[in-house]
Amino acid sequence: MSLAREAFDGVSATDVAEGWEERWREFHHGVRIGQLWVGPPWEAVPAELQAVVIEPGRAFGTGAHPTTRRCVELLAELPRGSLLDVGCGSGVLSVAAATLGFAPVYAVDHDPVAVEATAANAEANGVDVRAQAADALEGELPETEVVVANLTLEDVRRLAPLIRPSHLVTSGYLDTDRPSLDDWQHLRRVTDDGWAADVWVPAGE
Repeated sequence: MSLAREAFDGVSATDVAEGWEERWREFHHGVRIGQLWVGPPWEAVPAELQAVVIEPGRAFGTGAHPTTRRCVELLAELPRGSLLDVGCGSGVLSVAAATLGFAPVYAVDHDPVAVEATAANAEANGVDVRAQAADALEGELPETEVVVANLTLEDVRRLAPLIRPSHLVTSGYLDTDRPSLDDWQHLRRVTDDGWAADVWVPAGE
């Protein structure tokens, strides 16, 4: 610290509390979503629930955010089939979908760190998720029966014309926002703590 004081005038120091390097774990807790438990690897999983264990890291998504919880809730209500997770982040929605019985499950994100996190979390949970780096709004996407997109409202609007699954689950925006998607019929909405998630089907089908 003496060297720091010499280099930077006015530097002060305080003692760091013991155990600081593990204290961040206090902010990450498991949540129950229907038949699933989604949470970090250091917490115990209730015996009656299926575990989706997500390692908190640099990629977004631990399962605790309302948009993530409501997307999982809506996915659990849909017929099982192939699924694409757009903007996969940590892979929590991809892994949850695979655990629920969707297959094959694809995941895309423009961030390579997110793709690595998704692949690692899928492996840790023993499920098959085919993750790849891609710009969902520019590149070609896998054709699947279900698409889940936990994105900004603007990105949801830009994505909708590019895909044609039998069901589209969207979130990432407030419950005061009312997306209007051309060629899509709104089927269901759930809200949680000021956030919303919606299910859509192709109009006229």
